[in-house]
Amino acid sequence: MNMAAPGVLLQVRELRKHFAVTRGFFGHTVGQVHAVDGISFSIAQGETLGLVGESGCGKSTAGKTILRLLDPTSGEIEWRGRRIDALDRRAMHPVRRELQVVFQDPYASLNPRLRAGDVVAEPLRNYERLSAQAARDRTAWLFAKVGLRPDQMVKYPHEFSGGQRQRLGIARALALRPKLIVCDEPVSALDVSVQAQVINLLLDLQAEFGVSYLFVAHDLAVVEHISHRVAVMYLGKIVELTDRRSLFRNAQHPYTEALLSAVPVPDPKAKRRRIVLPGDVPSPITPPPGCRFHTRCPYAEARCRSEEPLMKEVRPGHAVACHLR
Repeated sequence: MNMAAPGVLLQVRELRKHFAVTRGFFGHTVGQVHAVDGISFSIAQGETLGLVGESGCGKSTAGKTILRLLDPTSGEIEWRGRRIDALDRRAMHPVRRELQVVFQDPYASLNPRLRAGDVVAEPLRNYERLSAQAARDRTAWLFAKVGLRPDQMVKYPHEFSGGQRQRLGIARALALRPKLIVCDEPVSALDVSVQAQVINLLLDLQAEFGVSYLFVAHDLAVVEHISHRVAVMYLGKIVELTDRRSLFRNAQHPYTEALLSAVPVPDPKAKRRRIVLPGDVPSPITPPPGCRFHTRCPYAEARCRSEEPLMKEVRPGHAVACHLR
């Protein structure tokens, strides 16, 4: 068994997830949606990796595949030195307590028929042998940790605000003391002021428990605030991967430059050159040959249209997939 590097919890190598496109009464396969198409990265203990890109680029699918909520088409998922990409349901059961998720929609991800206390306590009932009183005490402790009152345990999800429901989701994810939490756009459905509260809560919990995050988002301002490193996805591929400071100060990929130019500047007197990309994102069913960004790239050359660029380090810790770098 290959052991992971010291401190590395998750290692993903050439991960792919394709969905069959069927047609007709008998469901003949006529194509494949290349949702995730060969991505590689790692996450260390206590680290937050931001995964950003436009809607439909494969961010959420990547997170669900890593959690084995979806089975990968190919590639390797190594968790704490152990391959988990081919484990069956029974073998995955003990691993799942270490891998948890906070979903985008805080209401749809909570069972409306369960009281809030039961929602948060459900993982405890599945994995730990606790007495009823011990489970209630642990649940009350979790409520306090995420900024909710223990007396709110008797309420139902519809009686909470959006921000409070997301805190419930975080408490449920935290119940088993996981080592990695996949945060699938956890603040995109919340008001801006509530977003800041939830982000600060995640940072506080990371500082206290040493948990790692895979933070899926399209809001670069949020990603800059919470992430240690950032991976930029476009049409199923990671096109740039580096630390937060390097990405926001010295982006190397043309797509990353365009994303950063769209981030609002809080100073009304400040000026920023807006990069408007032509055309639309190509279909993931028939991705373009060569560099997948070449159909919208202002710097594309003939080589970009025929040869796929490989990820390469342009400086220590800063990798980019671009022929021009």
